[in-house]
Amino acid sequence: MDQQNSSNELPEWQKRLLKQHKLDPAYLASAQYWFDPLVDSLAFVQEGQGRTLLVAVNGSQGSGKSTLCAYLEMAISTKYGLSVSTLSLDDFYQTRQQRLKLSEGIHPLLATRGVPGTHDMALLSETIDALLDVGPAESVPVPRFDKSSDDRSLEPERVDLPVNIVLLEGWCLGARPQSWEALVEPVNTLEEIEDPDGVWRTHINAVLERDFLPLYDRVDRWVMLQAPGFDSVYQWRLEQEHKLAQAWSAASGKRIMSDEQVERFVEFFRRITQTCLAELPDSVHHLYVLDKNRKIQSSEQRDIV
Repeated sequence: MDQQNSSNELPEWQKRLLKQHKLDPAYLASAQYWFDPLVDSLAFVQEGQGRTLLVAVNGSQGSGKSTLCAYLEMAISTKYGLSVSTLSLDDFYQTRQQRLKLSEGIHPLLATRGVPGTHDMALLSETIDALLDVGPAESVPVPRFDKSSDDRSLEPERVDLPVNIVLLEGWCLGARPQSWEALVEPVNTLEEIEDPDGVWRTHINAVLERDFLPLYDRVDRWVMLQAPGFDSVYQWRLEQEHKLAQAWSAASGKRIMSDEQVERFVEFFRRITQTCLAELPDSVHHLYVLDKNRKIQSSEQRDIV
């Protein structure tokens, strides 16, 4: 049977997944093998809790977090009839104007989105509160961030309530503050030249402690897509940018980063990414180990108190 005929026989939700994320049908075989046990596990935990479940998904840039969450959302809702909503930490970046003020008042590097300190954590907390609540509201506004304009979209999307499972995905979820001693030594040229006195990374560290640790206390289950190392992150992020370039025409006015700009951009994430890769695998409920081609090599499920 050829691939076209095989695709036509797929359930509608799987066809929609492949189309929306421009995936090869072969993705489904891998997803069903590796992720269907996660689908069952999350549905089982949600039933046991008897309330809305908050699931955090960690993975470096380009690791496949968005695709994984899309698969989980569609598979869980189809198989178990549960309402699932996905939040991306990226959608909660502060506006360009807000980040400009941060760059002027604290450190110039904070003008660049990405690291803790460039997110609107109060808005994220309010959104999670609303999604987890069983009050009278019928829907919840969820912001969307337009990376092509590097700013928040004017109109939020609305998520219908009630929601049974909230998937929250983000590259730095699970990252914890480091000791002062760990912050002193620069991890790359960016920190060495543009943050020689450590103001930028110290601010990031303080935000992790103040705003991210309370968020982690609310998470019911942790999932991680573990990259083989930071070297893969640049290549994966570069692939993402090239796909955006193909999707956006030059006439659209949307901005695409050059390869050199991507190389600089990912260096903003090196310290936290390397720390997560080293420390987080032992602290998650569901771990997926990836190779440099993003293929899953192994998985592990564990009980974490």
